[in-house]
Amino acid sequence: MDLRTVEHDLGRLIDGRILTMESMKKHTSWRIGGPADIMVMPAGVEDIRRCLLFAREQEIPLLIMGNGSNLLVKDNGIRGIVLKISQGFNEIIVRGTDITAEAGALIPLVAKRAAEAGLSGLEFAAGIPASVGGAVSMNAGAHGRCMEEVVRKVRVLTPEGLTVELNKEEIGFRYRGSSIRDKKLVVLSAVFMLEPDDPDQVRNKNEVNLAKRRNSQPLEYPNAGSVFANPPGQWAGWLIEQVGGKGMKVGDAIVSEKHANFIVNRGEATASDVLKLIDWIKSLVLEKFNIELKLEVQVVGE
Repeated sequence: MDLRTVEHDLGRLIDGRILTMESMKKHTSWRIGGPADIMVMPAGVEDIRRCLLFAREQEIPLLIMGNGSNLLVKDNGIRGIVLKISQGFNEIIVRGTDITAEAGALIPLVAKRAAEAGLSGLEFAAGIPASVGGAVSMNAGAHGRCMEEVVRKVRVLTPEGLTVELNKEEIGFRYRGSSIRDKKLVVLSAVFMLEPDDPDQVRNKNEVNLAKRRNSQPLEYPNAGSVFANPPGQWAGWLIEQVGGKGMKVGDAIVSEKHANFIVNRGEATASDVLKLIDWIKSLVLEKFNIELKLEVQVVGE
């Protein structure tokens, strides 16, 4: 793939920004990762459609990303095109007890708007540092609740460039996942179904959940949230703590003393450091509990 040719051809098709050899450290909450060959920051839905079809026709690998809060990019970066849906896709509209939010809107902002409108249901998500697209496609959750409980429908683009509306049952929600990723669909917007409540009460619940997050998670360092999914009937953090995981380190990647299911970047951690630490943790938990931990973060690149 000739980067100049791809950049030139894409530039003729779309109105958004095109960056070459863009460091993924700037676009992930872990502040880790090598360069993306091409990053497209679309200006509208038509840009997304054209980028999808271009990548398909040219047989160029394509990665869709949102806020980068659940992403570990390997140290040699990402070959092909990264389509980042964030700025320019953050409209939030309140209609009755429904809120429609575009894919690039941050979930905490949607929760805040819900509180202002006196709508309850998204308080659990007040501290989830994800975009709507990412949160819905991975069925993000906190405090015992998840997106599946509040999403009414989503609007998506198919790999063929068709706009489709999926109702809740068609999204195929599962624990920390959905059929959206499986089918390589691109979320454009989501409708959340909420309940009327006193705005002050909703704001208070948001604040309580944010305080819990501040007190229990290492927010002072770059991280990607929970690294491992909770095994059935277990807590990944507790399992890691039981094998002495807290404080384990490889390079600048360290298992948080505050929450054992968080790996933080204490400065110059590499993806290789994080992956070695992940393998180390998995082997200890497997040896002691005969439980194989599964990743909740998405690992991409080479």
